[in-house]
Amino acid sequence: MFFQPSRDEVRLFFTETWRKMQAREPLTPIESMASEWLAHHSEFHELLGHPERARDAEFSVEDGRTNPFLHLAMHLSIAEQISIDQPAGIRSVMDALTIKTGDLHEAMHQAMDCLAEMLWTAQRHATAPDPQGYLNCLRRRARGLN
Repeated sequence: MFFQPSRDEVRLFFTETWRKMQAREPLTPIESMASEWLAHHSEFHELLGHPERARDAEFSVEDGRTNPFLHLAMHLSIAEQISIDQPAGIRSVMDALTIKTGDLHEAMHQAMDCLAEMLWTAQRHATAPDPQGYLNCLRRRARGLN
């Protein structure tokens, strides 16, 4: 079963994690995991520091704007997948992709493409997400075939 927080809950989670990081307050384990990706994305820091603006901001693909909360949530989702090795084998595939790219952050961005493709396909065909298709996409990227 998927955890499905609302848009406002996701935004509050990241802005509150950012606030706690800045105040050097203790973080929960999931906030600690998120903090790594918040630190990697300085382009989002200004927005994260303004929770009201972050809550109401719109990010339109047509306007060419990356949704920082979707981006960070995908980082966090993939990090969680790696930590529990689900789908089974993702940890070793991500290790290989990290070696191939030379950087975990770049490997995560490659994985985001595969994750987005899996979710888009499932939505388009009204089917369950295909974890084997997701892993196969990651394997192709680790072998340099995508």
